[in-house]
Parts: sequence; structure tokens; C-alpha cells
Amino acid sequence: MPSRLTARAPAARTARATGIASPHDASAPPVQRLRTDEVFTAFGGSPRGLSAGEAGARLETYGPNELPRPRRKGVWRRFAAQFTDLFALVLIAASALTFLAYALQDPRDVGNLQLAFAILGVVVLNAVIGFAQEYSAERTAQTLQAMVPHTCRVLRDGERLELPSAALVPGDLAVLEAGDAVPADCRVVEAHGLSVNNAPLTGESSSVGRVGEPTAADTALDSRNCVFMGTTVVAGSGKAVVYAIGASTEFGRIFRLTDEAPLQKTPLQREVAVMARRVAALAVGIGAGMFALRLQTGQPLVSAFVFALGVMVALVPEGLPATLSVSLAIGVRRMARRQALVKKLLAVEALGSTTVVCTDKTGTLTQAEMTVTRIWSDGTWHEVSGVGYAPAGDVSDAEGLGELLRSAVLCTDARLVPPAGAEGWRVLGDTTEGAILVAAAKAGLHPAAEKEAAPRIGEFPFDPVRKLMSTVHRTPAGDLLCAKGAPQELLARCRRIRLHSAEHELEAPLRDDVIAANDTMAAQGLRVLAVAVRPVGEPPATAEEAESDLTFLGLVGMLDPPRPEVAEAVRACHRAGIRIVMLTGDHPLTAEAIARRVGIVTDPAPTVVTGAGLDAMDAAALDELLAAPGQLLLCRVSPEHKMRVVAALQARGEVVAVTGDGANDAPALKHADIGVSMGATGTDVAREASEMVLLDDSFASITAAVELGRSVYRNIRKFLAYLFSHNIAELVPILAAAFAGFPLVPLTAVQILAIDLGSDVLPALALGAEPPEPDTMDRPPRSRRERLFSGELVRRFLFLGAVQSIGVCTVFFWQVHASGIPYADFTSDDPVYRKAITLTQAAIVVSQFFNALAVRTDRQSVFTVGLFSNPRLIAAGCFGIGLMAAISYVPLLQDVFNTAALNAVDWAVLVGFGVLLLAAEEARKWWVRRRPAPAVTGKETTP
Repeated sequence: MPSRLTARAPAARTARATGIASPHDASAPPVQRLRTDEVFTAFGGSPRGLSAGEAGARLETYGPNELPRPRRKGVWRRFAAQFTDLFALVLIAASALTFLAYALQDPRDVGNLQLAFAILGVVVLNAVIGFAQEYSAERTAQTLQAMVPHTCRVLRDGERLELPSAALVPGDLAVLEAGDAVPADCRVVEAHGLSVNNAPLTGESSSVGRVGEPTAADTALDSRNCVFMGTTVVAGSGKAVVYAIGASTEFGRIFRLTDEAPLQKTPLQREVAVMARRVAALAVGIGAGMFALRLQTGQPLVSAFVFALGVMVALVPEGLPATLSVSLAIGVRRMARRQALVKKLLAVEALGSTTVVCTDKTGTLTQAEMTVTRIWSDGTWHEVSGVGYAPAGDVSDAEGLGELLRSAVLCTDARLVPPAGAEGWRVLGDTTEGAILVAAAKAGLHPAAEKEAAPRIGEFPFDPVRKLMSTVHRTPAGDLLCAKGAPQELLARCRRIRLHSAEHELEAPLRDDVIAANDTMAAQGLRVLAVAVRPVGEPPATAEEAESDLTFLGLVGMLDPPRPEVAEAVRACHRAGIRIVMLTGDHPLTAEAIARRVGIVTDPAPTVVTGAGLDAMDAAALDELLAAPGQLLLCRVSPEHKMRVVAALQARGEVVAVTGDGANDAPALKHADIGVSMGATGTDVAREASEMVLLDDSFASITAAVELGRSVYRNIRKFLAYLFSHNIAELVPILAAAFAGFPLVPLTAVQILAIDLGSDVLPALALGAEPPEPDTMDRPPRSRRERLFSGELVRRFLFLGAVQSIGVCTVFFWQVHASGIPYADFTSDDPVYRKAITLTQAAIVVSQFFNALAVRTDRQSVFTVGLFSNPRLIAAGCFGIGLMAAISYVPLLQDVFNTAALNAVDWAVLVGFGVLLLAAEEARKWWVRRRPAPAVTGKETTP
């Protein structure tokens, strides 16, 4: 034994610090190449297992068999992050400067103190809304802990014990049986028909036989004598020596890949960041210019600063962060109703801009339930309907299949379990054997009764070298041997064939017929098993003796069936211009067959590349492969391969969505622009690493989510046009007053905040709730070159803002000029000035009501979609006007905002300007409709 196995604290610190979780000497041969006795020696164990004392010492040295806790930001850090938004930083600076201005004034103006607190309140409100939405919708941890089974069976001191899996240590001798979850990475030392399902780790749906002998494989993952944490034993039994625990397991490696993968910013995040920088720079620049201009005209320092601050506040859309968060949250709720749970708000829009979907096969496109679909017997094809483990379906001409299916059932160890509670039909044991049981039930047989009527008296378990399994049964007609396995292997051991209830010599023509039938099934992507029998006298002593002189009965073809709704979802993605690339750990023939069934592949010769082929490619070759037109299947790929492909697609400017359900998908799910995992059958690690979880595991939900995501983006542009048009209407009167020599501002900063938060947020949210337009999924994804602040959007809000500004300036200067008072004589307490700034604020609020109606459509007339078809928008607009009326008439609010009461004529004039704004926008749309729609300039994608 290496001396470090008996070390205590120092060794424990070293082991945990370096990630070592095995006493195996790194310079020794790889674990998969050791003989059984060498395995025990290398890990300090024995066929009796470890002693209790030695196990306790190793637990102290190497720590528990647990994966590291995920890195999580604390609640306060996540809340503090809300204040790092650029708009928030600008407003915080403005608030601080306003506090400073209040402190420097003599006498002090309480209005500046109110303004400072108001600006700070806006920042806090935005932070609270953003944090609440993110905290309620997002779980960012990437943990594999739930994949580790809670208990395991081990031998210690020769006794079989059941222990918590966390207590497992290197060198322990684990006992494995059908249905067990493997508790750690282990080297098999004893196997009796042992078979495991590695799908959660590798993505390959078929079970894989395990042996106890050494192999020449290059890695443990590729060897047939190692089993891995989180996988499942589907058949047989065995014993295995633990050689890696916790973070040093293959699951631990995937955990590190997932944990280290950088979080990708969504397209909307990048667009909003660019927009925020530009708007903030523009606001600060114009504010600074106005400050300098006012100083040159002889205005006091503090007065000039307050004026410049009003300009800056007018340009910053204070309500945008909250509006954006809540609008995305509306999209989240809509997607939840479509069985798509979104954990990150910005992922809503990211999915809508997807150009490529990289999809897994097993559990995503397929049901992860092997199903018999075709049987060949008596030279005849028999079709089997129904999918999954529920014995619902039919077998064509089932009368002629009784002997074949009965023999196949007898040669199985699996058990079909009926529904219980929330669980449906399921299989305990090998999934291919489960498929045989289901097919037999569909043909009218009762598997349990057949096994009881012909009890097993001998068996030769499946061996990956023989690729066969055979059992001996006691029947009324005498002992019978039943065999099943790979067609090539079984056919070589057959001398006769059963045709039409009679036996015939299996001569060359008949043998060729069997081979042709097998090739037909293989070309369809089916997994094929052959079935044969022979009567026996004395029980055979060896497998070679038993599996000879057989009578061939037929072939059984099965597959993991595609989900029925996937084909239509794939067609919808193609119509929407989204490319689909399959990334799977399965065999190329199986992958291509499924891809053809669901419509991902339609070309006669698609491009199929394996993981080994990807390893041989450098970055340029991979880029060329991904850039080539046509349909692409990537098979036998590892988690590293998936991450590399996703990164290469992103480097090409694609917006990549990745779907998956297994732990092997987790790194790619996290690295993608949008990770989509399966909620019902997916692993915990996949769900935690993704931004969206399909609650019904339906690929079709992706299509619905894409449609909603696209509508979210279009709705965001609608409320951006709405918000920024009134920012112009707030800024232009202030600038006009400055250039006209008016000493006061037509709109104070507090009034601007009241408009931005009190009158604009709710209508903007109502615009964000507009339903998708009918042709949303008939358009290609928008180009990556298209910006959120596109030329079309800017022209639109400039046009709307200009029309609003004309009305706002008109009512302000009309009120000022009508009084006959010289500009220099106006003071902030003058009743005429107070009414003038009230008219300015009210003009913006009323015109925004009509503006909200105008921006609901891009080209169509609002009267076509229905002027009042969005009742939330009407209610929000009425709320804003009602708030404005309160500011005008309630004495307390009059004191806060320095406003005055408006009369009926004033309101009639304001409504008139609002109608003119709506008419102007309708005229613009009419002109746009007369011209042909612009061609899409975005990159076309190949379906």
C-alpha cells in the first residue's frame, strides 16, 4: 500500500487541493489494461473489499464521493449587479451631482433635493424590478450532485453493506445489479451478463456489455471493463473496484467543463449595451454643452447645472430597464403556457434570433424507448405499430410469429412494469429486451405467463465477444434452448430455418434471403436481433456446445422512435430559415435514419462526420465544414466536440441554440447562446446548465418558443420607438427655450421623471404584450448585422418625436406669449409659467396616448388591426392621462411638480394635437405600403 493512504490531515489537504481522488500510481499502466489481481493490488483492495478502518482512513484522505458545490453569486451581489447598468450609473451620478448642487446653494432650493431623491428612487426601482424578475425566473447553478445515487452496495470485510454513496472511497469493491445507478468510476473485476446504459454520459442510447478482463483501449471511457458514475446497469450483475470519486470521475470532468464555460451574452444584451453607451454619451455630451452655453449667457452656476441636468434626464430613458425586464417576463409567462420554462429573461429574445439549432438525438428527437417496428419471419415482413413501452399497438399477421416471439421472450432477463402513480410503462433491465417483451404483448402473448410455463434451467449470459445470449428451458415437449443476438453471429451457428411450420436446410439461397433482410433493416437504422432455437437432451456444458446446430426463426428490428411531433417542428424551423445540425454520440447509421425520419436530412448523401473526424480537423477545416451548404450530421461526438462545434458556429456569427438531455450535453448547453434541455426525461445537470427547459420534452415547443421570441424582439422595437419619440419631445422644448432666451425650462427634471415612469412604462409594457403577427415564422432569422437601433427605427422615432415636439412647443410658447409678459420677468412661481409647464407635460402625455396606438404596427394601419384591440394599452394610456390630471388638479401634487389646473379648452387642444400625430403616422404607413417591401439582407441559412 502506498504510504499516503494512511496519512491524515496533510494528505487530505493535498488530495483535495490537487483533485486527486485515487491511490493509483499515475506511472502505472492505465486501469483498463490491468488484470483482476493487479486491480486489487493497484488500489489496495481485495476480493473481500476494504476493511472498515481502511475505508475510514481513505474517506478522511480523499474526501466524500461528491461533486463540488456550484459557484453561486450571493443574493446581495446579484442585487448590487443591477446598479452596474450604464443607465443606472448615469442616473446615480446625476443624483449625486444634484445633492451636491443642493448643498452648495444659498439659499438652498428644496426642489433640487426632491429631484435628487426622485432620480435615486428611479434607480432603486429599476434595480428592484430587474432583480425580482431575474431572481424568480433564473437558476444559474450547474450541479451534478443529483446524478449521484443516494446509496450503493459494497463489500467490506467480506460483508455486503448498503452505504450512502458519499461514503464510497477509492479501492472499495462495489456490487452492481440490474437497475442500479453506478455510484463512481469503477473497474469491473467480475461480470455476469453485465450491461450498462451510458446515454447520460455519452449520448449513445444502446446498452453496452461490460467484461472483467483487461482491454487494450486507449482510455477508460472507451474500454469495456469500466463503468462510470451516473450511468445505469440495465442487465446482469458484477463487481467493480472504485478508482475515481467525486470531481475526478468522468462526470466530474464534465462538471468542470460546464462550470468553466463562460456565460455568453445574448444578442439583445449586446444590442442594449451598445444602445446604452450611445444614449448615455449623447445625454452627457448635450448636457455638458447646454451647461457651458448657459454659463456663457451669464446664468448662475447652480442654475446652469440644473438646466443641463434637465437636458440629460430628458435624454435618458429612465423607464427602459424596468420596461425591458417586465416585457421579457411577459414573454417568459407566455412561453410557460407553451410548456417552455425560461430561466433567464434575456434568453427569450435570444431564442427568437436563433439561426442554428444543434440538437441531440436520444431523448430530444427520440423517446429514449427502444421499440420493435419490423419483424422478418417465414420470408415475410411483419409491421409492428405503437411506440414506447406501453403494449398498445398491433403486429401484422401475428399468428405466424408465435414461436419466434415466445422464444425471444424466454431468452430475456428484462421485466415490463405497468404504470404506477405518475410513472407510465417502464422496463427494468435491458431496453432491447424490453422492446421484445412489448412486441410479444402486442402480438397477444403474455410474457410473464410464457416464462412461468417454461422455467429456465440453464443460461449462457450475453458476452460481447460472442454477441449472443442463450437460455435453456423445461417445456412439456422437452428441454428447449433459445438464443438471440447479432444476426451474423447467430446465423453462422444455424443449420436449419423454420419456414411455414416446417424446418428446411439453411442452404445458400435461404441464407442470402436472411442476409438481405438484415441489410434492409440496418439500412433503415434499425437495431437487429436474430432468434434461433434447438431442442436439447442433456443440458449443454459450454456456450459453444449450446449455440450450435440451431434452427433460425427470424429477425427482430427495433429503434428508439422519434417523437411524433418532431417532424412538423423541424419543417417549421426550416420555413423560419433555421438550420438544424444533429450532434449525437450514437452510430452514424442510426443517427442518419432518425434524421431522415424527422426531416432533418432529405439529401441523398448528407455530410456525416464522426468525433474522430473532428479531431483530425484544425480550426480552418472545421470552419469550412460548417460553412458548406447542405445537411450535416455529427456522430460519435464527446462533450468537448460539442463545445468546439458550438464555439465555431458562434465565431461565424451564428446565434446557436443547443438542445440536449444528458450530462454529456451540459457544457455545450451552457456555452450556447441559448441552451434548451428536456424537463421530463433530462438529467439534472442538463436542466441546470440550460436557459430554457421544455416541460413536455417536445421539440415542437422549441418552434413555439422561437415564434414568441421573435415577437418579443419586434415588440421591444415598438416600445423603443414609443419611448424615444417622447424623449425627443422632452428635449426639443428645453433646447428651443434656451435658444429663444427664455430663462426657465419648459419642463423640469421632476416632471420628466413623472412622464418616464408614471405615464410611459405601462403603455410600453402593453406594447410588449402584443401577440405574434401571423407571418412571424415565415421569415428568416434577422441578420446579425441588423441593429436594435436600426435606421428604420431611428427614422421612425425621429419622425414621431418631431411631430410631438411641434405640438409641445406650440402649446408652451402660445401660453407664454399670450400672457404678454417679457421673458426676463418670468419666475418659477409665476402662475403663467406654472400653467405653461403643465401644458408641456400634458401635451407629451396626451400625444403619447395616440403615439402608442400608432406604433402598434409597422406597415399596417392601426384601424386594420383594431384601434381598441389591445385593451391593456387603452387602460395604460388612460391611467397616464389620469395621473397627469391629478398632477394638474391635486394641490399636494401641484406643490411637488409646480403645476397649475388646466381647463376644458386646454384639454381639447391637446387631444387635437394627439389626433394630428396619429394621422401623420397613418399617412407615413400609407406611403410605406405603396412601396415594395425591402428585400431581406440577412444571411440565408440552409435547412
